[in-house]
Amino acid sequence: MFISQAYAAGTPANDLMSFLPMVVIFVLFYFMLIRPQVKQAKQHKAMLETLKAGDEVATTGGIVGKVTKVSEQFVSVEIAANTVVHVQKHTVQTVLPAGTLKSI
Repeated sequence: MFISQAYAAGTPANDLMSFLPMVVIFVLFYFMLIRPQVKQAKQHKAMLETLKAGDEVATTGGIVGKVTKVSEQFVSVEIAANTVVHVQKHTVQTVLPAGTLKSI
């Protein structure tokens, strides 16, 4: 007539199974979102460190030109003859292959 077992307390195996979906979701987020983004950030940082005068670059704003001067925070990019713009270093998106500007 009375309740013979206490059902209020969960068993340890049941508690572990309730956290398992959360652990699986975290692992998926790590391998599908966090890890690739960190890898891409490292590659971008390495590219910015190797940036030198004479490289042809494209910025995130769509400016394409040749690097004339590299400082700690800024890069001078020649976009046309005698036209130099100064952009922040982190806005350089990619280094183009040599000769790309001549083909444009």
